[in-house]
Amino acid sequence: MAKRDYYEVLGVAREASREEIKKAYRRLAVQYHPDRNPGDTEAEESFKEATEAYEVLADEKKRQTYNQLGFAGLDGSGGHDFSSVFRDFEDIFGGFDFSGFFDSFLGGRTRRSSRGGSRRGADLRYDLAIGFLDAAFGRKEEISFTRHETCEACRGTGADKGTGKSVCPHCRGSGQVRRSSGFFSIATTCDQCGGAGEVIEHPCAVCGGRGLVQKARKLKITIPAGIESGKRISIPGQGDGGTVGGPAGDLYVYVAVQPHEFFERNGNDAYCAVPISISQAALGAELLVRTLEESRQARLRIPPGTQHGKVFRLKGEGIPLLHSPEQRGDLYVKILVQVPTRLSAKAKSLLAQLAEVNGEEASPHPMRLSELH
Repeated sequence: MAKRDYYEVLGVAREASREEIKKAYRRLAVQYHPDRNPGDTEAEESFKEATEAYEVLADEKKRQTYNQLGFAGLDGSGGHDFSSVFRDFEDIFGGFDFSGFFDSFLGGRTRRSSRGGSRRGADLRYDLAIGFLDAAFGRKEEISFTRHETCEACRGTGADKGTGKSVCPHCRGSGQVRRSSGFFSIATTCDQCGGAGEVIEHPCAVCGGRGLVQKARKLKITIPAGIESGKRISIPGQGDGGTVGGPAGDLYVYVAVQPHEFFERNGNDAYCAVPISISQAALGAELLVRTLEESRQARLRIPPGTQHGKVFRLKGEGIPLLHSPEQRGDLYVKILVQVPTRLSAKAKSLLAQLAEVNGEEASPHPMRLSELH
């Protein structure tokens, strides 16, 4: 079977940089790795083909020879030396999360750990629903949650009192075991000790060898004024405890703001709607409008001839800015002119007189669309 052009194999241009060649190979190696495609001989051949192409194009001398003479220039060179690929392995895949990659085909046995070293505790998430006005002006809130804390019985070691840990017999203390896979010899986390390099022969009776126990906690937090739905509050050190003296993780409180009966929010501006009568719209009026501060009202002057849907702005009556509560957005008030559905005989007579005075037509002409704006 005829060989394909190496540039075609990697999907790069002939003038591609070494970095571009490296990225192209990384993508293909991940896609066609034999352990990700067990039993797929076509994928294995594609993997070998990509590795061979990289081995040539990543070497400046070999690439120059290949560019000038093609495959013929590489004949008699003693075959392909894949040691260059091995040397570049960490560099090629340095930006790739191999823990997740190998998990996909090693059954989730890989876990990054440092032998006998301390580990930071996991971060925790807490979802908190708050009222619209609480989000606007802030408040104190007490939350209850559970977290893992250092076991006091074994002081986080996981071993029963008076005992300790011994070297893992499976990995002999290295925390890793090696296995051959295609061209590579892959080191994976020891599934006997979890990568610690040590095993506990007599686990702590309280924590079962974990070094952590679960406890319920209550915590008072401050909800800052102006916070929006979806934002989070970070509380350092209130997550799960670390192991072997490692620091605790953080607690993240995610805020969900509940809708309000009268107000809506857009950024730091608030919006509401106020109904008025036909006579107020026609003659004008001065209204007392409810603000976000429920105990206070703001005066709003409605000029004569105000139309349905007209929006007025009350400056500085909106939502406080997050971390700058002395500054506030505006409150926008939309006017809804309400047409009465039930009229007394006197009201009907007065409206009929008004219609006659205004010369209202029974068949009005359509309004130009430009006049609606």
